[in-house]
Amino acid sequence: MLSTVEKVLFLKTVDLFSAIPGSDLTHIAGVTEEEDLLDGDQFIHQGETGDSLFLIVDGEVEIKVSHTTVATLGERQVVGEMSILDSETRSADCFAKGPTTLLKLRKGEFDDIMAEKPEIARGILKVLTGRLRQKNVAAAKQD
Repeated sequence: MLSTVEKVLFLKTVDLFSAIPGSDLTHIAGVTEEEDLLDGDQFIHQGETGDSLFLIVDGEVEIKVSHTTVATLGERQVVGEMSILDSETRSADCFAKGPTTLLKLRKGEFDDIMAEKPEIARGILKVLTGRLRQKNVAAAKQD
């Protein structure tokens, strides 16, 4: 189990939260929930309403759409942020790839933090823009 201090130190390494002062990260750390998963454990289900985003502390996450792996994410990456931003259903299934530790941040707490800290919104835009750029490069290589 991670202490609040360990969570704060971890959050500082995540792009999404890197611009936020430590005092604010303490609040965020206090509202996250640690989840320990085993290989193959599913924690996001395609088509369900998203109520949380997940930060990968340790391990890897496999993202699948219609049983096809579309990405593998690792430590300090974020998954599940799309549906808590746009209130749409989850666009993919997510599974632990080996033992994996996540920090879960629920939509209500996330919305409160976003309202108080616009720099988090900028961090999210950076993450999403990066993913879009990767998809564009991959699509261009296929043409």
